[in-house]
Amino acid sequence: MKKNLLFVMNNLQCGGAEKSLLSLLQTMDYSRYNVDLYLFKHEGIFFNKLPKAVNVLEMPYLYRYFDMSINRAVIDCIKKGRFKLAFSRLRAGYIFFTEKNPARREQRAWKYVSKSMPVLQKEYDAAIGFLEKNPVYFGIEKVKADKKLGFIHNDYDKLQMDSVIDSHYFEQLDHLITVSDICGEVLEQRFPQFKHKVKIIENIVSPSLIHTMSLEASDLFNVKNTFRILSIGRLNDQKGFDMAIDACKRLVESGYAVNWFIIGEGENRSCLEQQIEQNQLQTHFHLLGLKENPYPYLREADIYVQPSRFEGKSIAIDEAKILNKPIILTNFSTAKDQIIHNHNGLIVDMTAEAIFEGIERLIVDVSLRSALSKQLSSEILGTETEIEKLYALL
Repeated sequence: MKKNLLFVMNNLQCGGAEKSLLSLLQTMDYSRYNVDLYLFKHEGIFFNKLPKAVNVLEMPYLYRYFDMSINRAVIDCIKKGRFKLAFSRLRAGYIFFTEKNPARREQRAWKYVSKSMPVLQKEYDAAIGFLEKNPVYFGIEKVKADKKLGFIHNDYDKLQMDSVIDSHYFEQLDHLITVSDICGEVLEQRFPQFKHKVKIIENIVSPSLIHTMSLEASDLFNVKNTFRILSIGRLNDQKGFDMAIDACKRLVESGYAVNWFIIGEGENRSCLEQQIEQNQLQTHFHLLGLKENPYPYLREADIYVQPSRFEGKSIAIDEAKILNKPIILTNFSTAKDQIIHNHNGLIVDMTAEAIFEGIERLIVDVSLRSALSKQLSSEILGTETEIEKLYALL
């Protein structure tokens, strides 16, 4: 008899966790499991790529009040007699305005945002909150299930979350899943009382799918006689693209013909655009926005650079490895989980100067680029079998 599973996620925008969920759902054995997916918003470039076997549940209609301006939301609630929801929107609005840390903001606002969320009537064998904070909280408070699992897709300490809030929720989980050994160690140190619940399931990536999708055309073909650098990630402080711009400036000032492309979108776009303009890098540093298929760009790039301040386990890095790209990472806490320095990539200090020096080294040393690519081509990089770890927990 098939087991009934529920996955919970905010949306399917272009992020590592969202891409990881899509890969997992594309790998699931639907002869063994019925899968429902609950999204707070039916949006994102991955939404239309969901397998047909996945049953997408109706999204929470009232959640839209927390995704619009506070004045409009409160007025509409009052007009429709939703006075308790209007009060919750006001309280959440106060937190949105006063709490400067984005992670704690989401944590603290949940008790008010949750007023817009229904309790699901269907009962499940397992409910899986696939991202820290709201998806995990929803799975605990709003779902009836025999087992409850929660995913943490990042270095918990670097997110600067409130562990007191999370302790209440983690206590109710059967398993607390994260994506790398180092992320697991951080969770065990932060929550020693839940050490027995911590499990490691790496992000699922499929080399055959990535190679096939990379063969589509990309407009990087139009950039001739320059060194092409690619980075992928959300445009926020975590990803370190401000350091990338400073490194690019150093490269241009040193006389290197480079074009640096960023695939991703986010709240820091205007700040980054201003920094690009101030440094007169409009013809060298390019914010491409979201790309439904980033792999042709990755295939055409000369190197891949991840200038992050912290990561859990970056899917983009794994994808660059699969396409045998020479890779530079900043020395974030989990960098060594993915790259061995001077063996299959370079790990540099977390400064614009060090990023510049690493890229300069790869521009000048063609044999090193070739050696890094050759090493990656010899490695077994698919992680499709990680799905078996999830099956075991279920």
